[in-house]
Amino acid sequence: MKLWQKNYDLNNKIAAFTIGHDNELDLQLATYDVQGSMAHIRMLQSIGLLEKAELDTLLVALEGILAQIKVGNFEIETGVEDIHSQIELMLTRELGDLGRKIHAGRSRNDQVLVDLRLFFRAEIKAINELVAALFELLQNKSEQFKAVLMPGYTHTQVAMVSSFGLWFGAYAEALIDDLQLLQAAYKVINQNPLGSAAGYGSSFPLNRTMTTELLEFDTPAYNVVYAQMGRGKSELFFSYGIAALATTLGKLASDICLYNSQNFAFLKLPDEFTTGSSIMPHKKNPDVFELIRGHCNLLTSLPLQVTSLTNNLTSGYHRDFQLLKEVLFPAIQQLKSCLEMTRYALATIEVHPNILDDEKYKYLYTVEAVNAEVLKGMPFRAAYQKIGQQVEAGNFQFNGKIQHTHEGSLGNLCTAEIATKMARVQKNW
Repeated sequence: MKLWQKNYDLNNKIAAFTIGHDNELDLQLATYDVQGSMAHIRMLQSIGLLEKAELDTLLVALEGILAQIKVGNFEIETGVEDIHSQIELMLTRELGDLGRKIHAGRSRNDQVLVDLRLFFRAEIKAINELVAALFELLQNKSEQFKAVLMPGYTHTQVAMVSSFGLWFGAYAEALIDDLQLLQAAYKVINQNPLGSAAGYGSSFPLNRTMTTELLEFDTPAYNVVYAQMGRGKSELFFSYGIAALATTLGKLASDICLYNSQNFAFLKLPDEFTTGSSIMPHKKNPDVFELIRGHCNLLTSLPLQVTSLTNNLTSGYHRDFQLLKEVLFPAIQQLKSCLEMTRYALATIEVHPNILDDEKYKYLYTVEAVNAEVLKGMPFRAAYQKIGQQVEAGNFQFNGKIQHTHEGSLGNLCTAEIATKMARVQKNW
C-alpha cells in the first residue's frame, strides 16, 4: 500500500530502492505515529472535520494498534511503504472509509516530522538517564579513591601528581557539558511541526495550538516552511549531542585501555571482563573498552554525516532526508549501548594503590619542589632554575607533602559542587 498510489504501479526494483530500510527503521516510530494521529484526529473533530462518534471509534482502533505495538505484535507488512501507510491500512481494514479520514489536513511530510521529534525527545530523555547513572558512579568513585595518587600527563609525558579522585571526577563533570549540549538539541526539537502538511500549510482551519498542547511540545514551529526546514536540522543538533558524549566516553575508554596495560598497571579489569589471545597464553585484553572507544570514534563523525546529507538541499522536502534515519537511528542505539557498558564495566574496575612509589615517577614532584622554594621567599624563576639544575644533575629529591587546597584540586575535589552543578542542569528538562 502506498498513500500516494494512483492508476499505475511503481517498478518493483525502483520501489525496493526508494523504500530502502524504512520498513525496519520505521518500527521505532510506530508508537509516536499513533500518538501523533491521536492528537491530529482530536483536533480534526474540534474543527468539524470528524463527528464525535467517529473520533471515539478511531481512538479505540488506534488504542488497539498501540497495544499491539507495546506487546511486540506489530509489523510493517511486505509491500507497505512506511509506518504511516501501515497504520492507515490497519484502520481502513477495520473501519473502512472512516480510516481514510485521519489524513485530512496533513501530509506524510509533517507526519514523519512529528514522529521523529517525539522519538528524539524520548531517546534524549533515555540517554539523559543513562548519563545520570554513569555520572553518579564516577562521582562515587571519585570520592572513594580521592586519596589514591597517580601520575598526571601532558604530551604523554609524566607531568604532575594527580589522583584517581581527580581522574574519575573529571569525567563526571565533563558529562555535564555534554548534557547541556543535548538539552539544547532537545529544545530545538521540542517544537510542533504538525499542521505544516507538505510544508505550505492547509486550507483547513487547523488548530495547531491544540496539537502542540496535546503532544506536549513547548511551542509550534510556527512558519510552515520553517517547520519543514527542521528536517535535517533536528538530526544535526541531536548528532552534536551524541558526538559530544561519544568524545567523553571515547577518551575515558582510551585512558582505561592505557592504564590497564602492564606498563602502566594503574587499573585492572576483572578477568571475566577481558578476552584472551589464540597464541599468547598470558593475554587479558580490555576488548570491551577498545570497542567502546571504536564505536565512540565512529559516533563523533555523525554530525559530518548529517551535514553531508543535507547541506546543499533547498528548502522543502527531499527524499534524501530518508537516509538520515539510516545514520542516526543506529547511532542512538550505539551510544546508549556504550553508556550502559561503560557503567557496567567501570563499576568493577580495580584501582592499584602506591603507584607513585616507583622511582620512575619521582619527577612528578618537581613543581611541588619549585613551589616549596617560592613559599620560602625565592622568586619563581630562580626556584625553577634551581630545581631544573637538580634534575639535570640527577640528584633531585622531594620529601615534602602534597598540599593542594584550591577548588577542584587534589585536596578539594568539589564533588558536592559538581553534584549541584549537575542538579541544576537536570532541572532544565
